[in-house]
Amino acid sequence: MKKIKYKNIKVRAASVTGPVHIHRGEICQDFCKYSTRGKNFVGVVSDGAGSAKYGRIGAKIVCDTLIDLLENAPLKNIRENIIHAINVARYKLIFHRYNLTHNEKGIMAFAATVVGVVYYQNEGLFFHIGDGAALAFSSSDLSHYIASKPENGVFSCETYFYTMDDWQETLRFTSFSNADTLMLMSDGLTNFSFSGDYSQIEPKFLQPINDFLLQEKNQKKATRALINTFNTTRAKKINPDDKTFLWVKL
Repeated sequence: MKKIKYKNIKVRAASVTGPVHIHRGEICQDFCKYSTRGKNFVGVVSDGAGSAKYGRIGAKIVCDTLIDLLENAPLKNIRENIIHAINVARYKLIFHRYNLTHNEKGIMAFAATVVGVVYYQNEGLFFHIGDGAALAFSSSDLSHYIASKPENGVFSCETYFYTMDDWQETLRFTSFSNADTLMLMSDGLTNFSFSGDYSQIEPKFLQPINDFLLQEKNQKKATRALINTFNTTRAKKINPDDKTFLWVKL
């Protein structure tokens, strides 16, 4: 089958380090990656757990693995392929040089969430473990959308990671079709983008960002503007965590 390369897809991504990690002298624990090279468009955002020693590494490995294994995967078997890809990422962590146990018990040191999307010919699928969020819009005014919302544990500060033994029980899939805009984000931006109970999005935050990114053709200027927006004093006070945002115009 001939590959469809998404030359007309416009992608913008930005990450900023939260003040919590800056204070600790740490780099951003989020990681983001996307691909327009293969048959599918694939995008992934992962948030390395602040409590995990190697959360950033866990986030990078799962993003790299998902992109590599999904960009040409058949859509009809995509759920099975996503599960397989996450298992491959977990296998890599078992034998990572920083995993001194060299077994599954040691991979929680690489704990990270996963928010991703696979899209092919007007059909898309979000896959999601833990907090963070994904949105697919079918209207320029953002009034019609499909959301993959954050999922926390018993406590608001507790979430789920792909490194957990029971990770498949927390893996969620959300399908959508005929969308024209996608947004993926880490937990640092969800309280800006949703109401307190996550029942609705916050268009006063998302709409200006969407309008600006539609108009700004220069990628460097667009990325700089996103970083400046997420790095304001007010944004840091509202949520001191790392912030990653992936925007896709289909």
